[in-house]
Amino acid sequence: MKFYIKLYFSLVFALLMTFSGTLHAGEEALTALPNKPDAPDFMLRDMDENIRELDDYKGKPVIINFWASWCPPCRAELPSMNRAWKKLKNDGIEMLAINIGEDEDAIAAFIKEHPIDFNILLDESGEELENWSIRGLPTTFILDPEGHVVYMAVGGRDWDEDKLLDKIRSLKAKKTRH
Repeated sequence: MKFYIKLYFSLVFALLMTFSGTLHAGEEALTALPNKPDAPDFMLRDMDENIRELDDYKGKPVIINFWASWCPPCRAELPSMNRAWKKLKNDGIEMLAINIGEDEDAIAAFIKEHPIDFNILLDESGEELENWSIRGLPTTFILDPEGHVVYMAVGGRDWDEDKLLDKIRSLKAKKTRH
């Protein structure tokens, strides 16, 4: 009986977290990482069968969003990420959506109904969850041009708000210290 009570409360908690909505861009929207660790390397295939590595994006700030099509908060935030991409794509900033655990057919079906205009990378094995120490989806990391993780966000956000985008844009002008 105790097992079923624990299961029930776990499910209720998960549902509350799932339907809590996205956060608006404010001071709480991004968590600054003061030690600015190096981002873990990756080698992943994109939807066009090209292999992409983190080094491909050095020299530019990068937004890396980890998501899955079955994740309600991921689904809720992706339209705002698409709008953010339209604002950022000419600013020398890269945006990547790394899908966790799904194959190309599942992703293609999803983006047919919910377009994603920025680059999608596939982590079918889910290995990057461990490499990046991800505990929940969506999780987003903001990298400076040198490849250091400057900010992170766990849970959905309104990514197209100018206050948040200005923080990311400011990374182009800054040189980070080791």
